[in-house]
Amino acid sequence: MNQVSERFDGHVPVTFHAPVPILRIFDVDKAKEFYLDYLDFRLDWEHRFDPDAPLYAQISSGDCVLHLSEHHGDGTPGTIVRIGTDGLDELHRRLAAKAYKYMRPGIEDGPGGREACVIDPFNNRLVFCER
Repeated sequence: MNQVSERFDGHVPVTFHAPVPILRIFDVDKAKEFYLDYLDFRLDWEHRFDPDAPLYAQISSGDCVLHLSEHHGDGTPGTIVRIGTDGLDELHRRLAAKAYKYMRPGIEDGPGGREACVIDPFNNRLVFCER
């Protein structure tokens, strides 16, 4: 819902949209290996203030949008992001088939259903959850 409309009382309704977490990264090549190659996210855009400045980028997969930042103060290493997921077994099969040497997630029962947790090279945790 992108349109703002007035209600009968003259007040504009408040609408929330999906949040976009900012995850701190420290190595662009490792971030791309993990998020783009291993998890199959798409690189939407990259931004730097100049060629030697830290990277700020957006990646996405389906409706999941994440920002990755090398900027000091953007995000905190160790952040946990829960991502609602359909097809958790298929995701698990795809990740296992890649034989990524730093991560071999399993599927476990979690508080809201089944989940698989992956940890990026910067200690951020992505918990893919299926109800």
